[in-house]
Amino acid sequence: MSISDINNRKAIKVTLIYLVISCFCALFGAVYERFSHEVYSFFMIYAFAFPLAGGALPFAAYALTGANYPSAIARNLYHAGIATLTVGSIVQGVLAIYGTANDLSRFYWIAGAGLVIAGVAAGLVQRALSRKSKPFRDALSQ
Repeated sequence: MSISDINNRKAIKVTLIYLVISCFCALFGAVYERFSHEVYSFFMIYAFAFPLAGGALPFAAYALTGANYPSAIARNLYHAGIATLTVGSIVQGVLAIYGTANDLSRFYWIAGAGLVIAGVAAGLVQRALSRKSKPFRDALSQ
């Protein structure tokens, strides 16, 4: 079994996990708004979009294209960012449905975006370093 097969299986597994999380968030939002006395929040309705568009789609692309799978640091930062954005959206939706606001909720968006950007940057650095060291590996193998 090659490394690309293992990475492909990991990407498929992560994609399925994100799809389950997206379905849970959509169901949670529907149930919460069902009992919210006809008060709606777009943050609650679209909380599923973060794990779907930010999680399932990119990792499905990894599985379909066979691209280099990101390092653990890049993946963990990225997953933490998507989780922070999802939870922030749900918290913001709960606050909106309750009829209040909190200035601290904006830090969910800042922290989530920062973690996603850090994860993408770590993945790009990993890719650049692996391309840079490839000529050295090729020279050593000759």
